[in-house]
Amino acid sequence: MNYILFDGDVRNALLPFTYTKPVADIRIGILTIREKWETHLGLTTTTITEEYLEEKYPMVEMEENILINASFCPTESLVEKIKNLSKNEAIFKGEDVIAFYTSDSQEEVNFDEYTQIEFEEDLIQIKNTWDIFSLNDKAIQQDFDLITEGRESAPIPEGTRYLNKENIFIEEGAEITFATLNASTGPIYIGKDAVVMENSGIRGPFAMCEKAVVKLGTKIFGATTLGPYCKVGGEISNTVLFGYSSKGHDGYLGNSVIGEWCNLGADTNNSNLKNNYDEVKLWDYQTGRFAKTGLQFCGLMMGDHSKCGINTMFNTGTVIGVSANVFGSGFPRNFIPSYSWGGASGFTEYKTNKVFEVAEVVMKRREMVFEEIDKRILEHVFEETKQYRNY
Repeated sequence: MNYILFDGDVRNALLPFTYTKPVADIRIGILTIREKWETHLGLTTTTITEEYLEEKYPMVEMEENILINASFCPTESLVEKIKNLSKNEAIFKGEDVIAFYTSDSQEEVNFDEYTQIEFEEDLIQIKNTWDIFSLNDKAIQQDFDLITEGRESAPIPEGTRYLNKENIFIEEGAEITFATLNASTGPIYIGKDAVVMENSGIRGPFAMCEKAVVKLGTKIFGATTLGPYCKVGGEISNTVLFGYSSKGHDGYLGNSVIGEWCNLGADTNNSNLKNNYDEVKLWDYQTGRFAKTGLQFCGLMMGDHSKCGINTMFNTGTVIGVSANVFGSGFPRNFIPSYSWGGASGFTEYKTNKVFEVAEVVMKRREMVFEEIDKRILEHVFEETKQYRNY
């Protein structure tokens, strides 16, 4: 069977992260949503996403296909129901379609002609940006169970202090030196060739992916995820870093989501709680205004390729778009549009040729190439987000 993951209605609610990737490639827990589905299905998937992303994330459509809503994370029982779908059957969760089996082109779907199956069990669904950190504890546990089932962890190194050993899994090549791992509050997963340096304290649920680094004396509270090649220091709580991003020095980061290829300068801090303990509002790209989150704790949302300088301070509920460069004293505004250059004293437009120069250098440090296809995506985002750059 051919499985296709589609963005669905949540795509705009997940900006700025979905400016540069499909919903399926958001990381929550240990794996991206696509990696979760492919692990469960035992097959590769393709994607229905925005037209400008199709070159990098193409769709392969066959005569018969099962389309899956990428905002839902899989479970064994859900995957079993999907594999048993017959033609013109669809699985729903309330009003949201989870998956359907079709022989029509994806533009011609009429669910009134489908047999509709209601899925009763609880599922993780990513509908808003803050769901990524709010639901990360459940996602880490699900991924931990999926990845480690039937496998044996590498031994916990001598000198490492730990609690709840059976809830700790260490992949081959990982290095842990005189650290503390407390898995009594949730699982701890240390990925292949990852490094945890001396005197670091980690409290689960926690996941670090391949070649991620936790620097000397870092304090990490769950539920936190470090994507591949991320490097962190200081204090971090309930935060997801997608991959290839760095917060390498002291400073606090909490209840936040950081995209790929981001860098937070030394002593960068974010607030995750308002002084009056009121509900946090976040910039809503769909309405063009700030919207309630229902959360008392909510920190920083930073899109791919954005950076900030040393001693940067972010207020509660700050949203930063793609390829922004923030620096200077004082608190910058709570919504910083993509391709902004500046800080509390004001912003100018960050030109794409300068963005590309930085991206090429940054990716080369990870032995990766900033390709023409990436440039075309970022150029599209530059044009699409011009409406917000009214400095």
